[in-house]
Amino acid sequence: MRRGTFRIYLGAAPGVGKTYAMLSEGHRRIERGTDAVVAFVEHHGRPRTEVMLHGLEEIPRAELEYRGGVFTEMDVDAVLARRPAVALVDELAHTNVPGSRNAKRWQDVEELLQAGIDVVSTVNIQHLESLGDVVEAITGVRQQETVPDEVVRRADQIELVDMSPQALRRRMAHGNVYKPDKVDAALSNYFRPGNLTALRELALLWVADRVDEYLQEYRGEHNIRSTWQARERIVVGLTGGPEGRQLIRRAARLAEKGAGGEVLAVYIARSDGLTSASPKELAVQRTLVEDLGGTFHHVIGDDIPDALLEFARGVNATQIVLGVSRRRPWQYIFGPGVSATVARESGPDLDVHIVTHDAAAKGRGLPVARGARLGRSRIIWGWLVGIAGPVILTVMLRTVVPDLGLTNDMLLFLTLTVAAALLGGLLPALASAAFGSLLLNYFFTPPLHLWTIADPKNIVAIAVFFAVAVSVASVVDLAARRTHQAARLRAEAEILSFLAGSVLRGETALPALLERVRETFAMESVALLERDSEVEPWTLAAGTGPAPAARPEEADVDMPIGENMALALTGRVLPAEDRRVLGAFAAQAAVVLDRQRLVGQAEEAQRLAEGNRIRTALLAAVSHDLRTPLAGIKASVTSLRADDVEWSEEDRADLLEGIEEGADRLDALVGNLLDMSRLQTGTVTPLIRETDLDEVVPMALAGVPDDSVELDIPETLPMVAVDRGLLERAVANIVENAVKYSPEGQPVLVAASALAERVELRVIDRGPGIPDEAKDRIFEPFQRYGDAPAGAGVGLGLAVARGFTEAIGGTLTAEDTPGGGLTMVLTLPTADTGPRSVPDLPKAALT
Repeated sequence: MRRGTFRIYLGAAPGVGKTYAMLSEGHRRIERGTDAVVAFVEHHGRPRTEVMLHGLEEIPRAELEYRGGVFTEMDVDAVLARRPAVALVDELAHTNVPGSRNAKRWQDVEELLQAGIDVVSTVNIQHLESLGDVVEAITGVRQQETVPDEVVRRADQIELVDMSPQALRRRMAHGNVYKPDKVDAALSNYFRPGNLTALRELALLWVADRVDEYLQEYRGEHNIRSTWQARERIVVGLTGGPEGRQLIRRAARLAEKGAGGEVLAVYIARSDGLTSASPKELAVQRTLVEDLGGTFHHVIGDDIPDALLEFARGVNATQIVLGVSRRRPWQYIFGPGVSATVARESGPDLDVHIVTHDAAAKGRGLPVARGARLGRSRIIWGWLVGIAGPVILTVMLRTVVPDLGLTNDMLLFLTLTVAAALLGGLLPALASAAFGSLLLNYFFTPPLHLWTIADPKNIVAIAVFFAVAVSVASVVDLAARRTHQAARLRAEAEILSFLAGSVLRGETALPALLERVRETFAMESVALLERDSEVEPWTLAAGTGPAPAARPEEADVDMPIGENMALALTGRVLPAEDRRVLGAFAAQAAVVLDRQRLVGQAEEAQRLAEGNRIRTALLAAVSHDLRTPLAGIKASVTSLRADDVEWSEEDRADLLEGIEEGADRLDALVGNLLDMSRLQTGTVTPLIRETDLDEVVPMALAGVPDDSVELDIPETLPMVAVDRGLLERAVANIVENAVKYSPEGQPVLVAASALAERVELRVIDRGPGIPDEAKDRIFEPFQRYGDAPAGAGVGLGLAVARGFTEAIGGTLTAEDTPGGGLTMVLTLPTADTGPRSVPDLPKAALT
């Protein structure tokens, strides 16, 4: 029986219309005469989705009792008995009620597919098992219902149902997704623009990755090696020479001519480690290609043209950019060169661009083979075994066991040759083979003690012995060198991996890096030297070990880094093969030094700028904002003290009220200034303890009119771990700011909710709001957006609120209020021992 086909509508987020799309597909199938039924669809009360069920046959659901309630699930047996051609099954990641046929709905779908029934299903991107941690980090909600990625990847067709975050939020605001009483909670929690944008990006990336898999599978199944020019992929072949930068820029210009063009720079190193590339130049070229939006690849291959073409075809490249050969004319006797070979063998599917450059035909150093570094003691032992061994063996065979026969004698001599190759390499083995042949001829081949051989068969035997000895010695020596090179390359790879990891982790400890260099290369000291120009003396930027070199000339090894920087090592002379890794260390040391200095300069500049800005703003605040209430107080006091005016009791009360209001404003302004100075000097020391929000928030509202704020603080909220005093001041400043900007008659809503391991306090106003580019600026000291109301203060309220919030381990951000206005979101950590509650989200947002 054939397996049914599986089609999935993958939703970027709840509410984008995947169920609607699945039902539309069902109608199209029926119109084409296909027997399609609805096995299970959950319309969540959405009118437009519910209308799509009209005209479709629905399989009755199975009713199950669980914990005193009755639940409905898809009746798999009924679907199998009905045996339609196509079954529509909604919510693939759904967990069935205990007692069902299967634990998960995707397992029910698998049964239908095994029975030969085609299935059309739906799932949201956040329900993929591999993305659970990512989705939780973005939304704060852990998805309990998941489906293995492999189940979705096995689908015959995957169609993305996408919608922009703004359009989805408008759809929700119009009541097309949830009921009106659930819209505000959904928009304020799970369905924030940032959450929806991140989920959308996850869906697009996942589907794009699956499209690439489909393409690679198809090409592999049909053995397609030709390039499909779905988009321009340009491979740049690098040699490590100076022409590489020109090639990379030329490739980038070619990529810009086609939409979605991609540049892949590749450097191919021989497996035996032979290379004439400059590590510093390769590092520069890697940086250049990454700055231009491309990628850098390091490939191992003995046949460079073949490896380059294999790489290009493997990445489905459309073009290859190579430089004109740097070899001199006489060097072409060794072959046509990489560029010519690649152009000849590329075929019609790959365009090859050969770019001229200044280094063309100027020659390049021929690589010199690196033998195995066996050490002096092993080489000495190899010669001893190769020369003295045959002599000792001859004595033993003549005196102890004289009748072994020529064949056994040859095998023993061959054993010594192999041992000499293992110990000392090829030369001792060749010497052992030649010397052993002479000894076999003189002492063991008739006529004895003569250099002549009477029997022609023995001549053949001696010749075969020599040939076998030389061959075995060559193979053993080659294997030993390959083993050494493999171990060396593995060590280099581990070192370079460490360097790459340190870059990705942002480690900037220069002494630690230099110490790593000293340990890696077994040096006594390492110094990073620099100078301002070629005529200036060298200075020590950083060093490790006793007595680091003061100049590159004093070091045993020096690695230039540009024109005015060098890495100097003392202790021993390094072989040439070690300089490649040393060059990577040197480049990283220069980057770390520059980063440290830039960070220090940036911090100093920021500190100075912040100090100047605060001083300027403070002068402005003292000269203007503080003078205003002082002027009011002075005017009222002067009026009260005037002897020529007889004030009524009502007038006196008004003047006294003005003095009191001015004093309160002064107290608030001075308090905020003092709080900001505490934050600037880092003297705020919070006392963290478990606190209930419903105890702190009402106390923070003492400074605003009673009818200007509405509270919605559930009693079931978990306790938060905060400093009560700092939290009260932060909430007071936030609420007072919201009340100032709210229209008259529109109270500010202060609502709290639990979300994962945190509690959110949202202060929602219906004021004019602010644009996105100003949302971070309002939290800076002495900032007031737009035309601030009269008496709005010096612009420290929100700055102090954010400072206190961050001091107690929370965050404070600004969001748009749906329908107009501004929402301040204060996020606080929950206490470890407090009760947990489930976020008040619509069911569809959690499933």
